[in-house]
Amino acid sequence: MLLRVRIALPDRPGSLAQITSVLGSVGADITQFTVLDRGAGRAVDDITVFCPEGTPKQTLLKSLQSVADVTVEGIWTTREAPGTYPELEILKYITTAGDRALTTLVDSLPVLFSADWAATVAEKGVIYASWRAPQHVALPQAIPARPMAITLDGDLHVIHAPLPPLALTLILARSDGPAFHRIEVHRLTRILEIFLSLPATERSVARQLRK
Repeated sequence: MLLRVRIALPDRPGSLAQITSVLGSVGADITQFTVLDRGAGRAVDDITVFCPEGTPKQTLLKSLQSVADVTVEGIWTTREAPGTYPELEILKYITTAGDRALTTLVDSLPVLFSADWAATVAEKGVIYASWRAPQHVALPQAIPARPMAITLDGDLHVIHAPLPPLALTLILARSDGPAFHRIEVHRLTRILEIFLSLPATERSVARQLRK
């Protein structure tokens, strides 16, 4: 079972060693480590760990909370294989996906961002949604000028990302985990910029709109 752990901890020597020791004590094997923020004596890190199936998240949470000055911002399931560059693979598939470029992107984003689901919406409603999306996707009340992370009622964390050339808005959502970090928003922004530059993009959207 792959889990993503987001923690805030003191940015000083020895802090990370305490974390790795605690994770090891509950049988968690660190497979990837990402620094999201550093400043004012604190750091925010995402740690991907492999845990035995019988290890509950609550055990992991209590163990990490036992470390002084450490704040656990979230523990949630991830499908992103550590040590890989999945966005490069996805963009490669999109370049050869033809009319399925948009659906390929939407289906891939939840994996890339350890999220629950993604959807593209227009004024008339949902154009395409990934398989775990709810039957009724709440449309954003206002389209942001640039990708923006917000938390909706029910602790649903979303990124609303406009796709101006296509008159669409992309929604990426997760409920099992913390709010999207600004680094995640930036990463999505870059992926969408590349996607919008691909020749197959307009054909893909035109096909979806005709349905």
